[in-house]
Amino acid sequence: MEKRDYYEVLGVDKKASADEIKKAYKKMAIKYHPDRNPGDKEAEEKFKEAAEAYEVLSDENKRARYDQFGHAGMGGAAGGGYGGAGMSMDDIFSMFGDIFGGHFGGGFSGFGGGGRQQARRFRGSDLRIKVKLSLKEIAEGVEKKLKLKKYVPCEHCNGTGAEAGSGTETCPECHGTGSVTRTQQSIFGMMQTQSVCPRCGGEGKIIKNKCPHCSGEGIVYAEEIVTVKIPAGVAEGMQLSMNGKGNAGKRNGVPGDLLILIEEEPHAELIRDENDLIYNLLLDVPTAALGGTADIPTIDSKVRVKIEAGTQPGKVLRLRGKGLPSVNGYGTGDLLVNISVYIPETLSRDEKAAMEKFQKSDNFRPNESLKDKIFRKFKSLFD
Repeated sequence: MEKRDYYEVLGVDKKASADEIKKAYKKMAIKYHPDRNPGDKEAEEKFKEAAEAYEVLSDENKRARYDQFGHAGMGGAAGGGYGGAGMSMDDIFSMFGDIFGGHFGGGFSGFGGGGRQQARRFRGSDLRIKVKLSLKEIAEGVEKKLKLKKYVPCEHCNGTGAEAGSGTETCPECHGTGSVTRTQQSIFGMMQTQSVCPRCGGEGKIIKNKCPHCSGEGIVYAEEIVTVKIPAGVAEGMQLSMNGKGNAGKRNGVPGDLLILIEEEPHAELIRDENDLIYNLLLDVPTAALGGTADIPTIDSKVRVKIEAGTQPGKVLRLRGKGLPSVNGYGTGDLLVNISVYIPETLSRDEKAAMEKFQKSDNFRPNESLKDKIFRKFKSLFD
């Protein structure tokens, strides 16, 4: 099913401020919260849809990319899980639970704040990498298998941090809530304050015996092969994100994201100008005057084009559809062939005599209108 526009999902204008977006998401999250809609799958999907929209629009870089390229700019066209798609309920509460305020207390179970707070889950850090792409890979899209050094769940304890057979137990200080409440006297009367449990660090449980392989962290530094799908039409400096493919969170926490920065490898003959490609063709004088053919390189082959007799320097040939695809799926650019004419720097005696003969011919003398026309073509190249 086609994704809805993120601004439409949250019911805000495209010029909405960060505060307006946050307020809109909070309203949607409260309306479709699972505690308010138990067993309602449609409400759950809307809750996740709102979280995905907020994840993108609340991030300045992601929002700018989305505004420019739409869902394809998030990588959705490649099916790689970019831009927030595929978040679980745990991901949502871990990332955005703090904005629910008094309604759900950042993950409180039970609508209206009547329940207890969920224990803390650690979130792994994001991992940033650079991926160099050839022009051909950019034109076609590419799938790359990358060997990354990152934190992964410890295989000896299955990410729990506990030695095999020992497990965990409920924290005796916070009784599994991850927080402690203290009551103290103030000038306004008795006041309660809530803070992270100092004994379990907010997890609500403690490890009996730590795993010796990960020292109780539940994660180890290792190599992992990650398959990255990059959509066609990406550009230098664009950043894609793969949800959950960053560093693992401690003790089966929420994994971070993998952030992929695109770098373009220069092409030997073609120059990129957004979705168009430019090739500079240098003709010899006889071909420019008499006409002929020229082989023009494209991304994956060559095409032969006809050179009309009397072709002037500065003329541009447009090969439609031979450029790069738009990352948002809207059409393909062109290949522009800029024509220049090579003038020999030295001449033999016979060549000089021939040129002197041509020099006396009125047909070889440019008129003013032609000179202005050529000048305008050259000027357009620098505008």
